[in-house]
Amino acid sequence: MPAAVRSRPTPRWVPGAVPCPEQVAKLHAELHLPSVVCELLVRRGYAEAEAARRYLRPRLEHLSSPSTLKDCDRVVDRLVSAIQRQEVIFVHGDYDVDGMSSTALLTRVLRGLGAQRVVPWVPNRLTDGYDLGPAGVAAARAAGATVVVTCDCGTSAVEAVEELSRAGVDVIITDHHLPSQALPPAYAVVNPRRPDCESSDKDLAAVGVVYKIALALCDAMGVSQGLAHQQLDLVALATIADVAPLRGENRVLVRYGLKLLAETTHPGLRALIRAAAMEGKALTAGRVGFVLAPRLNAAGRIGDAKLGLSLLLAEHDADANVIARQLEEMNRDRQTLDQAVLSDAMRQVDAYDLDTTFGLVLANKGWHAGVIGIVASRIVEQTCRPAVLIAIDDGIGKGSGRSIPAFDLHAALGACSAHFSRYGGHRAAAGLTMPADRIDAFREHFAWHARTVLQAEDLVPELRIDLRVAADHVGDELEKLLRHFEPFGVGNAAPTFALNAVRLSGAPRKIGKDGLRLSFSLPQRTLDGIAWGMPVDHVRMDASLPVDVAFRLERDDYRGANTLQLRVHALRQTVDPHTD
Repeated sequence: MPAAVRSRPTPRWVPGAVPCPEQVAKLHAELHLPSVVCELLVRRGYAEAEAARRYLRPRLEHLSSPSTLKDCDRVVDRLVSAIQRQEVIFVHGDYDVDGMSSTALLTRVLRGLGAQRVVPWVPNRLTDGYDLGPAGVAAARAAGATVVVTCDCGTSAVEAVEELSRAGVDVIITDHHLPSQALPPAYAVVNPRRPDCESSDKDLAAVGVVYKIALALCDAMGVSQGLAHQQLDLVALATIADVAPLRGENRVLVRYGLKLLAETTHPGLRALIRAAAMEGKALTAGRVGFVLAPRLNAAGRIGDAKLGLSLLLAEHDADANVIARQLEEMNRDRQTLDQAVLSDAMRQVDAYDLDTTFGLVLANKGWHAGVIGIVASRIVEQTCRPAVLIAIDDGIGKGSGRSIPAFDLHAALGACSAHFSRYGGHRAAAGLTMPADRIDAFREHFAWHARTVLQAEDLVPELRIDLRVAADHVGDELEKLLRHFEPFGVGNAAPTFALNAVRLSGAPRKIGKDGLRLSFSLPQRTLDGIAWGMPVDHVRMDASLPVDVAFRLERDDYRGANTLQLRVHALRQTVDPHTD
């Protein structure tokens, strides 16, 4: 395996801005929380007591009205009419977790409201392609649909919408992707990212958009919103899987959804949890994102997403268990493909001078289009550069890109759009389709664009330290209080602390493929730590000298344990015990 895979860039420690002491003291007096917690709240922008309370105790009542979503009321009126007339409603999703979950949620709610002719459908990534396209149009026409509702796609599907509209089908778009052109001439387009949408939260995943439509549908039909609330386990799963920022309304939805997921009554989700050996374990956002979501995503990546949708719509445990086992096998196959493409891609990276290359476009025949997005994320982790991977098949390149915080990938693809047949996505992740003979020109254009917008310092990963703490603050009480900051993820990272001038107790012990077990001597006690993927040079230190430790606090529940430990991000030899 290439050396670049084994050693990630060493991060630059960046101390957080020091909050105003008066604000911390005021919050401490009003909330009666420890000063260290109040300082964290102020650093995260919650200096006022009411804002801090809403952050620490998110409630469904904090969600804005569905009517703030442009066209939502129009969608509800049309779907109520379709339910009452028993029209065929064709629900067209995407092939990832967000798309499958959105489709399952809307299908469940429509059926719960009395619709008897709901046809859920998701495309096959390899044979049908992304978005509402010819395959979806044909399936909707074959089903005799008079209403088509897209979930997690459709914002760019101008031609397909025009074709269905000419056939007398009302097309409703529900999506969250950035529009890259004029909106399609649909009956309605519900997308918080459309320029004229008044929704205060633009970061909803597609499943969050559909959930809000479901709430409005329940109200319009005179049915308890409990029908929609029962789907919050799906909302949490998909919001986390789609790496939507866990702030604002997403934070509310995921907080409630994780609680529901832990005790879900959905047979498919129960089977997914069992197959992943997660029964009885705390379902954190991290475990959902890294353990559950990849198993469901495997269907869309290397098989047929319809299998994943069938799992989410399963009504009996026996059926769900069979599908979950199939997904488990697919996920193992997907991991093998990931590793093969990663090794090949890193060989290409090794041919670049990364001192002068700020953006990467890697391509090859034979790469599986279903895994290039995952591998692109790994390339970004290893190189700290935006990367687009392109799988070439029969003269067509299908690409997937991931980015770094300083680089707007969607805008970059917009600057290079002359090379593509189509593209779309977000600031951090995007996809494209292009003629294979344009890849070299795109590679040069993308690298040039990256050089114009990025500086060398943007390519050094930053390790942001939320707070330097005293050793006596590191304990069970602080970890318990930090649970109120959950769920953690993009947009709401777990707090990273720093302990200065502590000593390693004994030599680090290797565990697993890339793990290290560490032990630190604190005043009057020893505290264990664990590090994953840490470069070797991080621990080749003089054991007689103190070290600074960057970490987050967590509970170790491996093999039934329940002890406090440090999840170590980085170590460095202490130079000045009084500095950050």
